[in-house]
Amino acid sequence: MSLFGDGLDAAVQKAFTRPAPKSAPAQMRYLVKQLKSTKAVAQMLRISQRTVERYVKDQIKKPRPDLAARLEREVKKRWQPQIRAKARQKAATTGGIVIDTRARMGYTAPIGSTDQDRIRHLTVALPPQYAARLFDAQEAGATEQQLKEVYFQDNGRRAGQLEEVRFTDIEHLEFDL
Repeated sequence: MSLFGDGLDAAVQKAFTRPAPKSAPAQMRYLVKQLKSTKAVAQMLRISQRTVERYVKDQIKKPRPDLAARLEREVKKRWQPQIRAKARQKAATTGGIVIDTRARMGYTAPIGSTDQDRIRHLTVALPPQYAARLFDAQEAGATEQQLKEVYFQDNGRRAGQLEEVRFTDIEHLEFDL
């Protein structure tokens, strides 16, 4: 769910009203404030408590690349939770969500129908109930395959005989609320 999960998170992050902290010390201070202790932050980031304390005091300013990525991911995951919740709620109740993708798509179907997979570019505006299902699936850890109903079968109104949808070689995937 990483590709879809990250895409959904990026769409929600567009609703943020303020930018998340950029520097490593500021990010570390934010995480310490959120988790209430340097020990909890150290365990979450898999570094020592003393290293966290050094970042908080601005004694270390530039983390190694793997730590910088973990730090940024954890900050963005916790940044502006109320704004994030409002954006998800709006998409799930009134606005819906737009998915733009370019990927290799094909399906397994009965003999006599075309099932050749090929690169396709799709832009699909999903109604609010699908946005709600997509956010629920993200929280539950759903896979790309579980999204086939939304992409191909339109809630059972078309392509009911499809057995398996192949969604591979994703070149581009973007969500917009």
